[in-house]
This record gives sequence, C-alpha cells and structure tokens, in this order.
Amino acid sequence: MKEGAIVKESRTNEHIRVPRVRLVGADGEQLGIVTTEDAMQRAASLDLDLVEVAPNADPPVCRIMDYGKFKYMQSKREQEARKKQTLIQVKEIKVRPKTDEHDLNVKIRRIRKFLEDGDKVKVTVRFRGREMSYASQSGFEMLKAIVSEVADLSKVESVPKMEGRTMMTIVAPIAPKRKPVKPEKQRKSARQDKQNGETSSETEEKQASPSETQEER
Repeated sequence: MKEGAIVKESRTNEHIRVPRVRLVGADGEQLGIVTTEDAMQRAASLDLDLVEVAPNADPPVCRIMDYGKFKYMQSKREQEARKKQTLIQVKEIKVRPKTDEHDLNVKIRRIRKFLEDGDKVKVTVRFRGREMSYASQSGFEMLKAIVSEVADLSKVESVPKMEGRTMMTIVAPIAPKRKPVKPEKQRKSARQDKQNGETSSETEEKQASPSETQEER
C-alpha cells in the first residue's frame, strides 16, 4: 500500500474501532493480522501513529507511520502539483460581418497575443437580421481568413459551425517546435572532422616553423 493512496481523513490510533487489522510496519513490512490494541501498542512503542489506510478491506489495513509528517509532506506535494499546472483559458474575440479592415487587424493582433500567452481563443461572428441569409458563406470565409492569419501560432480545435445567429471556431496554441537531435553517427562524424581539422592545423604550424626560424636569422 503506497502512502499516496491514503485518504485525506484517515482514522488514526484510538479512532480505529475495529477489533482486528492487517498491519503494515513503518518500513513497509507486512506484519499480518493482529488485534487493533496490539497494533496501537506497537505504534506507540515507536512513538508513531497507527493509520487506517484501507478501511474497506477485510480486515481493514493499518500502517504504522508519523501521520503528522505524512500530512505535511502530502500538503507540500499538492502545492507543488498546483504550481506546475498550467491553467489554459479560453478567450473570446467577437467580430461582425461588416467589421472594417483596421478593426479586424486589431482583433487579429489580440488573438495572436492570447495564443502567445498559451490561451485558446474562441472567434465568433455575430449576424443580425438579413445578414442571416448569407451567414453560412460569409461567416465561413471570414473565420477562414482569421485562422490563416494566426496559423503559425495555432491549430484549429473546433471547425467553424453555426450556433443560432453566431458562427464560431476555436483555435489553440501549438507547442514550440524542438530542434532535431543529430543521430549518434552524425555527432561522431562531426567530432572526428573537428579533430582532423585541429590535427591538420597543428601539422601546418609545425611545417611552417623552420622557415620562420630561418627568416628570423
């Protein structure tokens, strides 16, 4: 039984009411089925706690441990895990079929900024009145143009589709490309070429040194 599997509100010591338990020692050793009183005495003799780690087992499984220390370490691990989690938000940019070129470029720059920050972006085109008669074609073309402007930073997560009077699409940031790793043979060849180049340079210097000495004389 791993310590990480212990439930947050485990029963400990005198709060364990069952008559017998399957006991696990502080070092993970299986000590077999013993009375709960015996298990608590063993834990107390080591100045540790008896913790119920599998209450639904028959009999329940208990482990001898420093429960206070375990709870502290568990809390630290949870805090570290939360720090490492990346919260991806979905931002929304709204445009209209008649949005002019300047405003559209401003919105595209905002979309690019959101993507660079690691957020997804929902782009919506809102139609009114008679605009609905050509919404399908005009909305698709508009979203297609916007998506193409941010294609270097994103991938389409949700293709354009109508939702009532709105057509929408969602773009998500793409992971940065990694530099390809050279195969081992190429790395060895590169090192060999470098060594050969250094050896050749040293040889040329040695061959040139006698003539240089004569000139000095």
